[in-house]
Amino acid sequence: MTTTEDVTAAPRRRAPGATRVAARSRATIAAPYLLSIAFAAAYATLSLARLHRLETRSWDVAIFEQAISGYAHFGAPIVDVKGPGFNLLGDHFSPLLVVFAPFYRLFPGPATLLVGQALLVGLSVAVIARVAVRHLGAAAGLAVGVAYGLSWGIQSAVNFDFHEVCLAVPLLALAGEAYLDRRWGRVAIWSALLLIVKEDMGVTVAALGVCLLLIGIRRWGLALVAGGATAFVLTVAVVIPTLNPDGSYDYWTKFGGGEVGTPLLERLLSLPTQLLTPSTKVETMLLALAITGFIALWSPFVLLAVPTLTWRFLGDNPYYWVTDWHYSLTLMPILFIALVDGVIRARRSRWRWLRAYAMHVPAVATAVALVLCLQFPFRDLVRSQTYDASPRAEAAHDVLALVPEGASVETDIGLITQLAADRTVYWIGNDNAGVTPDYVLIDTAAGWSSAAPDAARLAEQRHPGERYREVFDSGGYRLARLVS
Repeated sequence: MTTTEDVTAAPRRRAPGATRVAARSRATIAAPYLLSIAFAAAYATLSLARLHRLETRSWDVAIFEQAISGYAHFGAPIVDVKGPGFNLLGDHFSPLLVVFAPFYRLFPGPATLLVGQALLVGLSVAVIARVAVRHLGAAAGLAVGVAYGLSWGIQSAVNFDFHEVCLAVPLLALAGEAYLDRRWGRVAIWSALLLIVKEDMGVTVAALGVCLLLIGIRRWGLALVAGGATAFVLTVAVVIPTLNPDGSYDYWTKFGGGEVGTPLLERLLSLPTQLLTPSTKVETMLLALAITGFIALWSPFVLLAVPTLTWRFLGDNPYYWVTDWHYSLTLMPILFIALVDGVIRARRSRWRWLRAYAMHVPAVATAVALVLCLQFPFRDLVRSQTYDASPRAEAAHDVLALVPEGASVETDIGLITQLAADRTVYWIGNDNAGVTPDYVLIDTAAGWSSAAPDAARLAEQRHPGERYREVFDSGGYRLARLVS
């Protein structure tokens, strides 16, 4: 006979079906974070492999190394690469770079920045995937997460060294997640942090406010419009000019609109032409929408992409118009939040064809992302030569060893990234008046418009009255040392 005590003491057995459901639930919760780790590893691999091959594409990593090193040593973000004593806040308003400072203090070097960027972008993968799973279901949500992680804007950015906009990516994703979850206070918090990533984020935050107004969230919408617009005006009209040696915001000169003196009406009428020509601009815009299966157009959140696309397409710099470099990185979380929102809205549409299409959008986005991998940097992950050392690695190591820690050196972009961690580095393209560097280093393969000059002769031309002697000439590297 079974007693009451026996029944009470007997362990409860979970039904096999309930166990399977619980396991699936745990797997669904963990999947976005596993996806994030996998993509962060891929991003770091791509970036570090380029560093290993000595394929520096610009001076950006050196610039940010010097700025973050300044923060790490409790000082201002002084960037001698931009000019002797140049404060980076006089170029772009990016004080949030300070978050890298503790890590850079412990592990100084370009790899710290590249790995940090990979982790930040990887974090955004987790955010996009989990909010997509929450609103679209497990399979569709994870498909969206994969498509986002593979998106061409991310690939191009992590293949281009390091840039401060990597800080905006998880913040935009978190703001988008809060938007989809209708947590307006959180939207405001993440938006406020965007304002200290870069000055143009103020316009993006204002666009988010417009988005909220369109869906009837009046109080929060007005606050974001006012806050974003005010922050933008203050940073570009007051803060940056105050810290800039020329007392101005340098990037106004990057935008077209006619010659100086062109009548205002004529300049305004020319804007549509500027936005759509040359055709490269249209191609970039179409490719941005194609990765969402064009469903992003069904969401007001897509308005957040308008400021970035506008300043890029009105810019005079052809690099702004293309799919390369880092300029499309901040568009990716915006477009994929708009994708999720667009699918939600399309599923409720009165049009049957749109409801049917919405069910297939995650698969379409994943397929497009996979196809585009054939022409974007992820294809390099499966090429053995990606992991080969530079044929000039030995010569680079030898010449770097001749420039002691703490020395000052004037150089081109060839080895500027490798020098910036523990030397005072100046870019040879600047005037650098009043500076007499200990060394001048030339990389003959660093894109000189004519034959690369003799290092000692160039050094003496740039610094009259000083005498330099060439101490290294091998593998395309020429190093001159100050001897007087």
